[in-house]
Amino acid sequence: MDCRSIVRQPDPLDLDHKRVLVVPDIWHGRYRMNYTDRIRPTDKGIATYLEELRGKNYQIPTFQREIVWKMENVKKLWDSIYKFYPLGSILVWKTDIKLQNHREIGGHLITDDLARSEYQYILDGQQRTTSLLTSLYGGTVKGHEDFSPALYIDLTILDQDETDDESYKKRFLFWHEIDDRGGELKANSGKRRKFDEGLIVKLIDIQKNFGTIERRLVESENGDYRNYDHPFRTQLRRVREVLDHYRVPLIELKGIQVSEVCQIFERINQAGRPLNIFDIVVAKTFRPEANGMEGFYLRELIEDLRGVNESQFLTIDDLTYLQILAILINRNIPNSGIRNITDRYLNDIKAHQIEEIWGAAKRAILKTFDFLENYLYLNGPQLIPYRYLYLSLASYFYNNERPNYHFLKQYYWFYCFHGEDLLSNTTHLFEHIRMLEEEKNHQNPEFPRLLIDKQKLRAASYSSKGRFSRAILSLYANQKPKDWRHTDRDVLSNVYYILTDRPNLHHIFPMDYIRRNPGSNKLDGNSLMNIAYLTQITNLEISNRNPLEYVRDYCNNPDFEKVIDSHLLPLEIIEWARMDAMPVNALDLFIEKRIDLIIEALRTKVPSANMKVIDTLEGPSE
Repeated sequence: MDCRSIVRQPDPLDLDHKRVLVVPDIWHGRYRMNYTDRIRPTDKGIATYLEELRGKNYQIPTFQREIVWKMENVKKLWDSIYKFYPLGSILVWKTDIKLQNHREIGGHLITDDLARSEYQYILDGQQRTTSLLTSLYGGTVKGHEDFSPALYIDLTILDQDETDDESYKKRFLFWHEIDDRGGELKANSGKRRKFDEGLIVKLIDIQKNFGTIERRLVESENGDYRNYDHPFRTQLRRVREVLDHYRVPLIELKGIQVSEVCQIFERINQAGRPLNIFDIVVAKTFRPEANGMEGFYLRELIEDLRGVNESQFLTIDDLTYLQILAILINRNIPNSGIRNITDRYLNDIKAHQIEEIWGAAKRAILKTFDFLENYLYLNGPQLIPYRYLYLSLASYFYNNERPNYHFLKQYYWFYCFHGEDLLSNTTHLFEHIRMLEEEKNHQNPEFPRLLIDKQKLRAASYSSKGRFSRAILSLYANQKPKDWRHTDRDVLSNVYYILTDRPNLHHIFPMDYIRRNPGSNKLDGNSLMNIAYLTQITNLEISNRNPLEYVRDYCNNPDFEKVIDSHLLPLEIIEWARMDAMPVNALDLFIEKRIDLIIEALRTKVPSANMKVIDTLEGPSE
């Protein structure tokens, strides 16, 4: 890289110095794009920054998190400024995109409805900005409307040494710490006297009325402060220097797409909630109600949808909802410009596009969740192997009055259990959507070969929580498994999934039992082939007991074989219990027989597919 200029490192107290950074213009190896214009560190004086804020030159998008205002934090902020310590940079995004904004912060109106060629959004630094604004200009604090946030300084509190980290608590004060209420609060009497003598003053008054404050000290009755070098007058001048010369660091982003802005925000804002594309689209598509035109607020639409019923599927994340809308816009609005579900295209979604599809989109989303919940018996998103299934299914249900549920069930099980990962990227997604559109248009699409690998079934474990593990657990749930003790009771319910994202999964051969009785088994007892859904009460009853022992507790019930069948468990476990003996490799035999049951269940569920069973340990089989 051609370093054609030298950056002089400034003295931290050289307040008039401005650092200028010149870097090569780089674009695919050529000097084209000036990166200092895209991401530019700069600074502004406190007064200038706040006046521009009050002049409505900065906006704060509504996706910014709520202010958590604390007196201690405000005092620490001003102590850092007082000592000329650096503050974290305030991130400002300059763009021609109009977002929904907070109309005020700290009781100060900071935005208007005027159209601008360029907007300046504070993406990170709202807390510091609000603290600076209310400390100098007063205002209100949410939840403490009777409290005055304007800050005062006690000129008599001097630093004890260079590392003094306690004096700021007494140096910076709020009015409630000064006001003695006419002598009623004795603890404040001394500070009230200092205020009356002009030794405790408002920060804003030092900036706006310095001469008046200093004259009052010089002309005090006892004449104690006439000396120019008196420590209190020196302190007063120091505070004025701080207010006049301290620079608020800014990082200005310009000419940067939303996706990159989100990445930058997330890396800078390590302690906070990442900025995401949904936040941007919500703010960008917001439209206030005006001149007879209805308002538009995407977040409200999504929240209203989530409140339709108590389905756990309605709690899916905001991004998935947004991507569903992008797919529906892509497939149903000609020339929409929304060609994919990446941030690049999500950023281009318009309010009128969402409005055009919303009624049918809402019905399609609810039908998608109804299919998963009431046709497949899956009670929550924890069991869905692919997030993109919401998108493909919603596209199929959109304006589809006669959905083919028999086909959809096959579609779900085929792609969940195929040995290859066939819905893991957007190319796959659009292939799925085209296939479902063929069925929607009665073109009778065919399923390709269904590849099942026995070894993947053996190796699947709950701890992996991957696509294939979720597929197996969703198959178990689809069987509507019954409780072992109370055989007419379903194991799974909505409450079951609300309480935990890890259901009560029981090892048929408990792990402690396997450790005590390893036998000649070679397979992993943590395999999902050794796991079944049970109620918590039954799970506790079984605990770590020998399978022969606890199965005997239930096998006298004439319905128990049907219960075992509802869990896709081999009946050999009952036979062994009744004989009070099992082979030394019982776990391995059990797992292999259960694999066969799962494969047979899949043959029944996907009859239209040409199923190919392989075993990567042993080679192909039929």
